[in-house]
Amino acid sequence: MSLTVEVISDVICPWCFIGKRRLERAIATHGKPIKVRWRPFQLNPTMPKEGISRREYRIQKFGSWERSQELDARVIGVGKEEGIAFAFDRIERTPNTLAAHRLIWLAEKEGVQDLVVERLFRAYFIEGRDICALPSLVEVVVEAGLNQEKAEALLHGNDGLEALKEAGDHSGLHQVNGVPFFIVNQKVTLSGAQHPQTFLEAFERAEDR
Repeated sequence: MSLTVEVISDVICPWCFIGKRRLERAIATHGKPIKVRWRPFQLNPTMPKEGISRREYRIQKFGSWERSQELDARVIGVGKEEGIAFAFDRIERTPNTLAAHRLIWLAEKEGVQDLVVERLFRAYFIEGRDICALPSLVEVVVEAGLNQEKAEALLHGNDGLEALKEAGDHSGLHQVNGVPFFIVNQKVTLSGAQHPQTFLEAFERAEDR
């Protein structure tokens, strides 16, 4: 039986990046082709379009900059285990991710979705790129193989908005209230950046049903 894994995530969620690495390891161990589809989830749907200072955002969310740094340190440690060099000190702004999710939707149609998701994660978490500013965002996705004219046309129109709404409704059916969240063949669900063995067990359960 062929397997499809839907990954509900946000590009500013570090645990989603970690979850991507662990899923990739599980797929490599599984040894059979598995289709991965990325689905949108906005951690901050009311975020201003231009984003806000990351320091300001993190203080509002966690009560203090010191607490934020403690949490970042934990993520940095886990990231090293997965080969991810998180560089939170390079990130100046926490962005609104609606435009990024629309481009990820387009990237699936163009056959480069996983490449675009990977590039967005790396641009934000490792390089500290501003993925809220549209010129920078387009530059990042073009680097991953998305056509520049199509990307710019999408951002100047309304394509993808209805699909994102439908994806949000789909997440609601599965009671998704945090990311990453994984749905295997619409049968088995996993919440959080699970370890590869947990993914492998989920693959087996989905194949048996």
